[in-house]
Amino acid sequence: MPTNFTVVPVEDGGAGKSSLELVFREEDITPRRPYSGDNTPRESSPFINNTDHDRGNYYDGKNMALFEEEIESNPMVSSLLNKLANYTNLTQGVTEHEEYENEDGNSSKGPCEDMGTFIGVYLPCMQNILGVILFLRLTWIVGTAGIMESFAIVVMCCTCTMLTAISMSAIATNGVVPAGGSYYMISRSLGPEFGGAVGLCFYLGTTFAGSMYILGTIEILLTYIVPNTAVFVAEKKEDETEAMLNNMRVYGTCCLALMALVVFVGVKYVNKLALVFLACVVLSIMAIYAGVIKTIIEPPNYPICLLGNRSLQNHNFEKCMKTEVIKNVTYTTELWKLFCGSPHLNATCDEYFTLNNLTEIQGIPGLLSGVIKDNMWGEYGPSGMLVEKKNQSSVPVQDNSRDIYKPYIFNDISTFFTLLVGIYFPSVTGIMAGSNRSGDLRDAQRSIPIGTILAIATTSFIYMTCVVLFGACIEGVVLRDKFGDSVKKNLVIGTLAWPSPWVIVIGSFFSCCGAGLQSLTGAPRLLQAIARDGIVPFLQVFGHGKANGEPTWALLMTVGICEIGILIASLDAVAPILSMFFLMCYLFVNLACAVQTLLRTPNWRPRFKFYHWTLSFLGMSLCLSLMFISSWYYALVAMSIAGCIYKYIEYRGAEKEWGDGIRGLSLNAARYALIRLEEVPTHTKNWRPQLLVLLKLDSDLGVKHPRLLSFTTQLKAGKGLTIVSSVLEGTYMTLGAEAKSAEQNVKSAMHLERTKGFCHVVVSSNLRDGFSHLIQSAGLGGMKHNAVLMAWPGGWKQAEDSYPWKNFIETVRETTSAHQALLVAKNIDKFPCNQDRLGEGTIDVWWIVHDGGLLMLLPFLLRQHKVWRKCKMRIFTVAQMNDNSIQMKKDLQMFLYHLRLNAVVEVVEMHDSDIAAFTYEKTLVMEQRSQMLKQMQLSKTEREREAQLITKLGTKSHANLSDTATATSDHHVHMTWTKDKLIAERNRKRGEPNFNLLFFLFCRNQSNVRRMHTAVKLNEVVVNKSQGAQLVLLNMPGPPKNKGGDENYMEFLEVLMDGLDRVLLVRGGGREVITIYS
Repeated sequence: MPTNFTVVPVEDGGAGKSSLELVFREEDITPRRPYSGDNTPRESSPFINNTDHDRGNYYDGKNMALFEEEIESNPMVSSLLNKLANYTNLTQGVTEHEEYENEDGNSSKGPCEDMGTFIGVYLPCMQNILGVILFLRLTWIVGTAGIMESFAIVVMCCTCTMLTAISMSAIATNGVVPAGGSYYMISRSLGPEFGGAVGLCFYLGTTFAGSMYILGTIEILLTYIVPNTAVFVAEKKEDETEAMLNNMRVYGTCCLALMALVVFVGVKYVNKLALVFLACVVLSIMAIYAGVIKTIIEPPNYPICLLGNRSLQNHNFEKCMKTEVIKNVTYTTELWKLFCGSPHLNATCDEYFTLNNLTEIQGIPGLLSGVIKDNMWGEYGPSGMLVEKKNQSSVPVQDNSRDIYKPYIFNDISTFFTLLVGIYFPSVTGIMAGSNRSGDLRDAQRSIPIGTILAIATTSFIYMTCVVLFGACIEGVVLRDKFGDSVKKNLVIGTLAWPSPWVIVIGSFFSCCGAGLQSLTGAPRLLQAIARDGIVPFLQVFGHGKANGEPTWALLMTVGICEIGILIASLDAVAPILSMFFLMCYLFVNLACAVQTLLRTPNWRPRFKFYHWTLSFLGMSLCLSLMFISSWYYALVAMSIAGCIYKYIEYRGAEKEWGDGIRGLSLNAARYALIRLEEVPTHTKNWRPQLLVLLKLDSDLGVKHPRLLSFTTQLKAGKGLTIVSSVLEGTYMTLGAEAKSAEQNVKSAMHLERTKGFCHVVVSSNLRDGFSHLIQSAGLGGMKHNAVLMAWPGGWKQAEDSYPWKNFIETVRETTSAHQALLVAKNIDKFPCNQDRLGEGTIDVWWIVHDGGLLMLLPFLLRQHKVWRKCKMRIFTVAQMNDNSIQMKKDLQMFLYHLRLNAVVEVVEMHDSDIAAFTYEKTLVMEQRSQMLKQMQLSKTEREREAQLITKLGTKSHANLSDTATATSDHHVHMTWTKDKLIAERNRKRGEPNFNLLFFLFCRNQSNVRRMHTAVKLNEVVVNKSQGAQLVLLNMPGPPKNKGGDENYMEFLEVLMDGLDRVLLVRGGGREVITIYS
């Protein structure tokens, strides 16, 4: 329905300046510019010509004080409408520096800026679609494939382009299409990766199209216009093909150099000649239809000579007879000499020549001759097969080995249906010519759909009628004669033309020249547009050119690639190559339209309404089918090239955000997947660690432990979910900018460490709440973390306050309460980086208690990464006094076998033993020494002696203690202790006050002593077995339920990991994560 606008005038509050001018100074009125990822205003703003030179006048004379605080970011409607009225589109790159020049160098408005549908779209599409294949190969395709199959080929290809034109029309009318045409449409609809890949494929297709047109030009020149100018002349008949190819290479290279020079000197000459070239095409087609009509009245006289049923090359003889009688004297003809090698009547002639008669028939019998019946079906054959007339009698011979040296007509290549599809398809390309000129059209959104669809309909009618008319007017052996050898080296389609074959020859020659120039003009600008977008870094050099914008470097690149096609030298071999690239481009145009339609994005509002996603999918499927029908190996090569470019842009290309449909498709797919994931819980077989990595930031908001990200990469190998997060202490209103800066720093660190995942930095009133919120709410739907990875707070003892270790313990408690696994890495800065390769060593797993199998799964995941790949896995388990260690080892080996894990198993026996002196000393360190010593009212000297003794015993490595309980100091201290020994020793060293202290300690905290005993003994065994391991994985004991023992818990863990370089404490999430079942 129409939208009605009502403009309400508002009077100024008084004379002079308005109230807005009183509020804002002119230099303060700076409207906010939309953000663009690539700093291109024309893609981020609604209008391309978004200049700021008049922004100071935006709000003059406006009396809208109610909205004065919003004017700085939201312009007034009148200003917006003023920008819309002054909007002018950019002109095409080809004309940006040619159309506005005059002698003084001043610019003036070009006449072609307001081109309509007919001149701007319809005629350029006609010129690009009708070309070399129509004049040089269509008759041969009809003769080889027959009318029915040729008609099917034409219908398939024309349907493909028509469906693509419908999709293209929808995209082209969905907003303004600046200079760039099809590349712009695809890249902005499917994103930079697809846009770059398809854009380069389209560029290669256009470049090889230039090669094909040049080869067509040289073929017409050397075969039909000046055949005597060949550089290479074959001495033997079997060398004729190679000589022709060499001539094509030499003349083609010269022609390419000449055309490149013309394009380099000035594109305006090419533009001015375009109308002449188009006139040649139109006149040639009119001559064909006129010739068809004339065949009804008077067929042209083009006799062909048949020996038996074999067609002969008649450019070396005049008369189709073996002998002729002149004045009752029999003379041999030139044809006799060709088959007998001598003009004498008694010469020994070719057996087939002797047994069969010569027949002369008309090559162009006419529309009413009924020859259409013979040409209805195809006649395929291998290379070297003779061109023979159907239903013509002949006497076969046994020996055909000498036929190659006779003037027969042969197939120069093997023919089959799929080959003909690939050769024919370039004749329907060129439908993008209108969209490429979108900048020069008066109303592009109206002209592009109408002009393109009408041009395709017109050319499709021409091709379909030509297929039928050629089959109805021309003899089959002439149709299958690719180079016109049977009609005295005339262009086959030219024999049908009226008034002269030279109309077609000259018209096709200039048509091919013009198409070649157009390709050499358009391809460099397409490459320049891709290079200037900056999505392919190594192409940036091709974005530069001459001062007037001419893409010099891109032209040189285009000429180099075009020369490759020239060196192939065969039009039939080059045509399928460019068919692949054009088909791939059309495929993605259809895909872009289908994706946008199905996603129903708010910005998808094309003015062209006659489209549907089913038509786009049908066009896409047809393009893909034609690619593999034409040549499956060329199709795979083209798709591989596009795939490599796609991955390169994804990996190294500049990041662009163009609001493309693939992003929307990804969002829809992600939403659907998240909903599905939340419906059912994850099965054990699909469980993998989805990590929430808790980072610490330094004072400069940089990552304090980047190796934690390296370890994350090695553990995840890019699979599953990774959320890297950190917390800033404060309020978001004051630290919002710092949070964004910290997030960028974390992302940079993730990029350097190749960590794939998401980053989130939150601001909270305190760190404890921030980490708690992350553990509870990180992730979305079914994509939530199930494990938390963090670094061990190494300096917790030296910290001025207790917040670090208290936060750590609270994190342990919360992960346990949330049923999430916890991984704590000690000495994380000593872990290997991603560039390291651990050549040998082991990953030791100490399986003390069952945690769901996470301890055994983690080494397997680590060994998938090349850093840990050569490390072997060892699993240690602890046997108690009443356990059968031998049976335990067998059972564990069988369990690992069923888990499909390769590891060395070792069972460590830990017998019950008395508590050692070191254990009591370590326990004493844990207690609140200062307060207790103060309560005992020790003197300052005694307090210092106590502290020195505790420090000495606490820092001495218990791994060096003797198992025979020998003394470690000047005094003899037994390592197996009882209450009496403890009392006696302390009485001897310290006196009665110390005895009371230690007795109180022994009686009150016996549980702490036992815990410390376990930590000491277990650490002693671990250090003994795994001190040289690359990584040690240990079960992490849970924190005490009573928060009063938190500091003791930290001491237990510290003792447990003492003497080990790289340790990973693992605490399971309360569920099985590994299974023996498939």
